[in-house]
Amino acid sequence: MKRVYTVAIIIAVSCSLIGGGLVYKKHVSDVAQAAAQQRTAAALKAKQQAAAAKLAAETAAAAAAVAFNKQQYSADAPDSIWVVANKQRPLQPKDYAPTDLVVPQIPLRLGKNSSEMQLRQAAATALESMTTAAEKAGVHLMLASAYRSYNLQVSVYGNEVKNYGQATADSESARPGYSEHQTGLAADLEPVSHQCEIADCFVTTPEGKWLVAHAGEFGFMQRYTIDKTAVTGYRAEAWHFRYVGIGLTTELQKQGSTTLEEFFGLPAAPSY
Repeated sequence: MKRVYTVAIIIAVSCSLIGGGLVYKKHVSDVAQAAAQQRTAAALKAKQQAAAAKLAAETAAAAAAVAFNKQQYSADAPDSIWVVANKQRPLQPKDYAPTDLVVPQIPLRLGKNSSEMQLRQAAATALESMTTAAEKAGVHLMLASAYRSYNLQVSVYGNEVKNYGQATADSESARPGYSEHQTGLAADLEPVSHQCEIADCFVTTPEGKWLVAHAGEFGFMQRYTIDKTAVTGYRAEAWHFRYVGIGLTTELQKQGSTTLEEFFGLPAAPSY
């Protein structure tokens, strides 16, 4: 009987050991399986991240490869927002007059019935948005001069010649038929306080500084800068802003261009 009991105990212990071994083996197997699943998931995640990074790089490269379309608008047609008028490029015809002139709803130096307070519709709308943004920044802009007809430019240029001589007049005033103001896309701006009105010191005013920093966001560029007189043909005019649209001002800033002549690969126009 004792021998039977001893055998039973041995069998029981053996079964227990075998059972424990099976449980242990199953635990080891489960751990290994979990680790393998984690490795698989990590590898899949890394693969997905690599694919996403590759796609982003390819997208960026494709975007960079798409050249800016310089032929989107004409640089020659007088009614184009990209028209380039300078001493070598008169408007064609010289007595061109826009057909969509409106008075922007902003402070005006002259009465709203003055034709000189008009701009083409797109430029007027952009100027209104820019003036509103400036107001929010504590900067108060006013329109000093905008559209000038061929006949008005005859008078303006003639007075410049009479008062200052032809050489000086040609350095700061366009001859009739050559003026950006005649396109309805140029705006001379000043503070509502009249401080530095159409004067070099405008660049030192809060309004002048704000325009240098933000005009491009609304499609306006400072057309005549102090370092490009030999290209544009005119002395610096910190107050003279030309509407060309946000697309072009963005590209000008991206390429570091400050003149339409250089951007479009046109000859410099220092003289007539």
